[in-house]
Amino acid sequence: MDSDLKIEAPARLRDVVLERLRAAIVSGRFASGERLVERNLCDLLGVSRSVVREVIRILEAEGLVEEGTRGPMVARLDWAQARQIYDIRLMLEAHAARECAGRADDTVRADLRAALGQIGGDGALEATARFYEVIFKAAGHDIAWEIVSRLNGRISRLRALTLAASDRKVSGLSRMTRIAEAVVAGDGPGAEAAVRAHLTEAAQIARKILEA
Repeated sequence: MDSDLKIEAPARLRDVVLERLRAAIVSGRFASGERLVERNLCDLLGVSRSVVREVIRILEAEGLVEEGTRGPMVARLDWAQARQIYDIRLMLEAHAARECAGRADDTVRADLRAALGQIGGDGALEATARFYEVIFKAAGHDIAWEIVSRLNGRISRLRALTLAASDRKVSGLSRMTRIAEAVVAGDGPGAEAAVRAHLTEAAQIARKILEA
């Protein structure tokens, strides 16, 4: 038991630092292409260099950090990359939503409503990820969800970027509400169409921002 306690403490510290640094990148506090200087991060987060280095390695695997000529930096995000992410999401999410609508039971409907109710709050990005996890898993698309999960860091960056846009014709929450309503109603084609409308508009907004 003593050895377990010795392992858990640094693991928890790493997870807290990982969550905070990931959130700072996703929210744009650290800009695209900005250097991540170990010494500065140690002072900012109050942790050792070994913890910072481990967290940076994890964020590199998530695609949020890349190695630059002068060390690690926030991964650059351009439209060429974003377009591929939206294309992948469109293929996987549209199919999953259609299948989910045909399989959803009372538990799935309740889980969707719960996630939807949290999207307008402080944990909007986490609730949004939970919303889609419910859809994929209820559809039986576990492998597809694994693929989406690996892209989740970059997807969250794009979500934060597009949610902050002031020129949306329909809010992201309204789009997701339409998806949920179609799933709850058992309307597979409607759920698929709602996903396509949501992602098409989000991609257009992301392109406008990233190419500006």
